[in-house]
Amino acid sequence: MIGAPIPPAGIEPEERQNPVTGQGPSRLSPYRIFSRDEWAQLRADTPLTLTAEDIGRLQSLNDPISIEEVVAIYLPLSRLLSLYVAATQGLFKATQRFLLAEHEAKVPYIIGLAGSVAVGKSTTARVLKALLARWPNTPKVDLITTDGFLHPNAELQRMDAMERKGFPESYDSAALLRFLADIKAGHKRVSAPVYSHLVYDVVPGEEQVIESPDILIVEGLNVLQPARLPRDGTAIPFVSDFFDFSIYLDGHEDDLHRWYVNRFLRLRQTAFRDPLSYFRKYAEVTEADALDIADRLWTTINLPNLRDNILPTRQRASLILAKGPSHRIESVALRRL
Repeated sequence: MIGAPIPPAGIEPEERQNPVTGQGPSRLSPYRIFSRDEWAQLRADTPLTLTAEDIGRLQSLNDPISIEEVVAIYLPLSRLLSLYVAATQGLFKATQRFLLAEHEAKVPYIIGLAGSVAVGKSTTARVLKALLARWPNTPKVDLITTDGFLHPNAELQRMDAMERKGFPESYDSAALLRFLADIKAGHKRVSAPVYSHLVYDVVPGEEQVIESPDILIVEGLNVLQPARLPRDGTAIPFVSDFFDFSIYLDGHEDDLHRWYVNRFLRLRQTAFRDPLSYFRKYAEVTEADALDIADRLWTTINLPNLRDNILPTRQRASLILAKGPSHRIESVALRRL
């Protein structure tokens, strides 16, 4: 049966742990697990609308993706999302009729995408955006990253938090929540700040304008993290409260470490050599020193953030895409409705 988990040898299905979600007995798991081949079958007759050249332009540095990966993983996912979006649009129209408010502004469908540094979120987000934009009922698809909502470096320095960039406290969460609230309220034109990875800072005066999308993809490290609930019951919104669907891109800790270091070493030969780059100094060090620096940055910043803040949110996702050592997605966990 498609989607039926296969237990490890010697363990009965009702006793085993879920291999993707790490949760207890499979009968208690809110997820349905698909092998890569099982998931690929769910493509049905969904057409491939991207060329090899398109995919090459969409992939990020050190995050390989092939047409075969798009066909096996992302076409079934885009088909599922198209069905969800159409159902949500139908529900919205039914609610409008019930409330006698048929001229109310449309509400965009928001997809959250979370996962560790170096897991390949940017490539996944861009591929999904390109595929979803080709569906007839979702002609306008926008993408933002939460990097723009990081506090500027000057503020992080004032907070003594430059070494914690990417941790939850390094974001202007109030501004991000206001942005998402305006999007969900159907405002026709909503602005988001812009972050430059070249200068490693928010760019003063620059903004990304989002205008009435059918779908908005929100990509970020900690977008699935809940806030601490107040004891008096005061309503505290989470970023994920605004999501209609959420995806967690998963990878083994050792693979994430290796991918991060490899990306860092490649950036030394490319972006770090730009005179404007915040990381220009790393382009001048020896290969051995660069390797030590990358390991230190992973161990002291990215790994603690992964363990303390990012990975614990995996179980809150609607869908978990689990990558193997080569960036190939090996299994898919879909939350049961």
